[in-house]
Amino acid sequence: MTNGTVLHSLHPLGMLDKFRKDPLLFLESQATKNDERVQFRFANRTVHLLLNPALVKEVLVTQSKSFQKSNQFKELSLLIGEGLVTSECPLHTKQRKIMQPYFTPRHIQKYVSEMIGSASGTMEGWEAGTALRDISKDMMQVTLAVITKTMFNMNDHEGHEKVGVHLEKILEMATKRIRSFLKPPVSWPLPELKQYKASIEELKRVVEEIIQHREILSEEKEDLLHALLHSRNDEGNHMKRDQLIDEVMTIFVAGHETTANLLSWFFYALENNEKVKERVYEEVDRVVGKEELCSEHLPKLPYTSQALEETLRLYPPVWMFGRTSVRGVKVGDHFIKKGENVLISPYIMHRNPKYFQDPLSFDPERFHKGRAESIPPYAYFPFGGGSRVCIGNHFALQEALVIVALYVQRFNFTISSDHKVECHPLITLRPKGGMFMNVERRVD
Repeated sequence: MTNGTVLHSLHPLGMLDKFRKDPLLFLESQATKNDERVQFRFANRTVHLLLNPALVKEVLVTQSKSFQKSNQFKELSLLIGEGLVTSECPLHTKQRKIMQPYFTPRHIQKYVSEMIGSASGTMEGWEAGTALRDISKDMMQVTLAVITKTMFNMNDHEGHEKVGVHLEKILEMATKRIRSFLKPPVSWPLPELKQYKASIEELKRVVEEIIQHREILSEEKEDLLHALLHSRNDEGNHMKRDQLIDEVMTIFVAGHETTANLLSWFFYALENNEKVKERVYEEVDRVVGKEELCSEHLPKLPYTSQALEETLRLYPPVWMFGRTSVRGVKVGDHFIKKGENVLISPYIMHRNPKYFQDPLSFDPERFHKGRAESIPPYAYFPFGGGSRVCIGNHFALQEALVIVALYVQRFNFTISSDHKVECHPLITLRPKGGMFMNVERRVD
């Protein structure tokens, strides 16, 4: 492996134009080089694409204080303000300290019954027989129901209608603006910007309703919203309203979007791997059978859990993210100047043949105990890493396992023959145009 390559371009936008046309193809073309770093230009910004796990670890862990979230991704701040995803230290550290107790593996066990109840409720309207459904929309609805119940103690059976349409428009527009060199201020009276702001305001209205609903209740439940409402800063003051909305919005949006995408890709992967599908169904049938799913069943579904981890390898919801250096810093043998950008892509790292044998095959056995330990640190990092590792990683994996077990227990899924499935790399990795499948209720 060579130290690095510098790509030169006479185009005013450098490599940005190629990246915008097909981000995944651009990244994959760089990953084929025998380099640990590729340097190029996005307009007037110097970018370093890291292709070596050791370099990724340096940026996310060893030298994390020399980096902050990339300015381009702060486009999300219009939606989630200074929430946990976008905030920097010291605010990030304070807010994470408040939330962390509600996302430990031990605490998450308390959510299992609510996860099961919420997920089961979303299937009640599914008709008997065979029906063509957009699974990606269904997964958005079920994960939204889970997050509103577990984190905010609310039942929401109209989640997608309230949130899904607006969120889709927001992610499309935010992605477009992130990839643009010249972008008009959001204050300009352009039709698409008006729609963008209107969708964000509608989501914030839904969040405000959630908060107000809790405030007028006489009963209290010790969930995340309770913690946020009763938290105090060093001066003994409650969290400001704007910050409270930002934090709830962050959990509300990030807490269901990524898991929904994981689930959509999981069922797609099963359809393209018949032997894996047979083993997943056999395991669920053997462990759960006709019983009602409960927490005791989950540890007995190791192969299904491995299949979810393999889905995260091939289709990581957060397919790429960036950092900006706040000072000149040496990463490996490479000097990164203050203000330069680092790009890190789980999508291309997870598909690198240097770290994964036959990387494009769907093989859950990679994550079998004994084999998983051979994966180098930060060759597999679907939830990021370091102090900013996704706070909801354990929650997402348990939620996904619950939902998969429930759906496999009750339904068969087959991909629609006339539906072409493509990756759509927005802020998260979505199936382009949805994921249409024929869903058939299993015979008792």
